[in-house]
Amino acid sequence: MTAGTDQIPGVPGDDPAAQHEHHHADVSGGWLRAAVFGAMDGLVTNTALVAGVGGGGAAPRTIVLSGVAGLVAGAISMALGEYTSVKTQNEQLDLEVAKERRELEHHPEEELAELVGMLRVRGVEDGLAREVAVQLSRDPEVALRLHIVAELGLSPEDEPSPRTAAVSSFLTFSLGAVLPLLPYLFGLSLLWVALLCGGLGLVTAGALSSRFTPRPWWYAGLRQLLFGAVAAGATYAIGAAIGVTAS
Repeated sequence: MTAGTDQIPGVPGDDPAAQHEHHHADVSGGWLRAAVFGAMDGLVTNTALVAGVGGGGAAPRTIVLSGVAGLVAGAISMALGEYTSVKTQNEQLDLEVAKERRELEHHPEEELAELVGMLRVRGVEDGLAREVAVQLSRDPEVALRLHIVAELGLSPEDEPSPRTAAVSSFLTFSLGAVLPLLPYLFGLSLLWVALLCGGLGLVTAGALSSRFTPRPWWYAGLRQLLFGAVAAGATYAIGAAIGVTAS
């Protein structure tokens, strides 16, 4: 017996699939999009809010009060919005799954022909496509998943969690929104320091989000900084104009 030619069942080194094992990020859990959106929204919203109120010449106490009110209201709004959005999406998917299940039960031949067509579009030869479709259709749940994924681009097994999305957005919005308030909370009542904290938070959040994308960290960070700067610049100008007019 030549060394290396015998295969021992259960040994990972002899399994090509095990040798090629790799992992993908969880893109269907519902937390990532909500967390990124929450953090960015919290940073941009409260940095712009502080810039607008501070630009209008408000006292530090008023800036803190406005910022805290914006943090609480925004975090709750984000959480409720994410929960409702994800819940609605899941309910819509459940409705489509039920509809497709009825189609499979009442029109099996038409659904089989549809599955054959899906396989042909993906490059499977006609005869083999029908053979595979017949084999897959023996399990109604397998056929159902194939139809749903092919027609909707979503899997009923990968529904995101509304609660996870709500909690993620609530926490990350709060974290992002508190950053431009930190100087005031620690007794440093300087608007430019607060805006600097908000800007650093935007760069950091953008750079961290680049770990889940093909974009370089500096590109993602500077992009978020630009977005925040546009919002803060606009609200500062409006605040300064209203402040001057009111005075």
